Amino acid sequence: MTRYAVVGTGGRSGMYVNALATEFASDCDLVALCDRNIGRARIAQERVKKERGSEVPVYTDAEFDRMLAEQRPERIVVTTGPDRSHADYIIRAMRAGCDVVTEKPMTTSAELCREILRAREETGRELQVTFNYRYSPPRSQIRSMIGEGAIGEILSANFSWYLDTRHGADYFRRWHRRRENSGSLLVHKATHHFDLVNWWIDDAPQEVFAQGSLRYYTPAQAEQMGLSGRGERCHGCPVASRCPFFLDLAANEGLKEMYLDQEEHDGYFRDRCVFSDEIDIWDTMSVSVRYRGGAILSYLLHAYSPVEGYRVAFNGTKGRIEHAASENTYINGDGTVPGELERGRITTTLIPEFSRPQAIEPEMGSGGHGGGDPVLLRDIFAPTGEPDPLRRRANQVDGSYSILVGVAAAQSIVRGEPVKIPELLGDAPLGERW
Repeated sequence: MTRYAVVGTGGRSGMYVNALATEFASDCDLVALCDRNIGRARIAQERVKKERGSEVPVYTDAEFDRMLAEQRPERIVVTTGPDRSHADYIIRAMRAGCDVVTEKPMTTSAELCREILRAREETGRELQVTFNYRYSPPRSQIRSMIGEGAIGEILSANFSWYLDTRHGADYFRRWHRRRENSGSLLVHKATHHFDLVNWWIDDAPQEVFAQGSLRYYTPAQAEQMGLSGRGERCHGCPVASRCPFFLDLAANEGLKEMYLDQEEHDGYFRDRCVFSDEIDIWDTMSVSVRYRGGAILSYLLHAYSPVEGYRVAFNGTKGRIEHAASENTYINGDGTVPGELERGRITTTLIPEFSRPQAIEPEMGSGGHGGGDPVLLRDIFAPTGEPDPLRRRANQVDGSYSILVGVAAAQSIVRGEPVKIPELLGDAPLGERW
């Protein structure tokens, strides 16, 4: 039985902690929980006790090393926020002799990426990055089609991702709103999307050029909406009754328990104003990526759309694949299943060269992130050991390339020039895929 500890017990940790306490409890022993907010750690502790009848010890972030020494976990699951904190726990865990499973993004900067790669090389420990979208049946289907040569060699791709004004706005309330915490949405959110393209076409990104702007989540936009006199946060805001972005933490049981009731422990506000002048991330981003094999990606992300979902098209030497999906909208921690799909809300079309378009019946699954979450959890906690022809399990190679596209894009926006990814990697030992 493998011994596990989870560090970070906020909204992202729920599916891992629950899986360890229930479905995979016979093969996995959850031996500790750790969080900088002891109140949230105790909530997770109580949920585990309810499921398995025994109590798991809790530790604060300052007690992380003591937790490793006392509980002797073999694998650490890192689900902390802000994202910049991932690297510290990954490196300390590996140097203590633990393998690591980390939520995306692996980290937020090229410097921290290089430090992780060096620690992994020095320790020989395994690092798994949890890209759940790879495990979603319709996205796996696209990988199979491309890999089987349905449209020949990939020459270019167009990828647009739309965050609606419920889901998208939520990143501007929380710690994500500051680049120092999240690397911007080009790292925090788009790491999913860049990883998908890297994986779909099975190639390594080499050069990035990007543009970005903050035009919607601004004080000026708030004034145009008639929201003068707004407060620092939603809770107690004097204009709450007329603000379409008002988030009532007290009205949602999950958000109230996990955030509003735990503010006394660390002073973290989950509901800051989305129109704050403290925000320094972009809400509109356009990125061009050149790959080692010559393919070009054109990518768009914007965070104030009336719809939630994406459209992607691949152009190859033998045709074109078009794929689109609408996702349910959600706010992290509100109890909604994230990224859930329904039949009829996802389409795939194969257009062979010199032939008519063919509608492809999408493969479907149930659960979060397009049915990917349940499959990912089985791969983490109960791997079969059988070869996966789709190579869905991601390690430090995939984690590095996914974040470095975003890091390069953010640098490109600031510098106004292309950024080469090999220069960001430097001499750090990238290592091999699984």
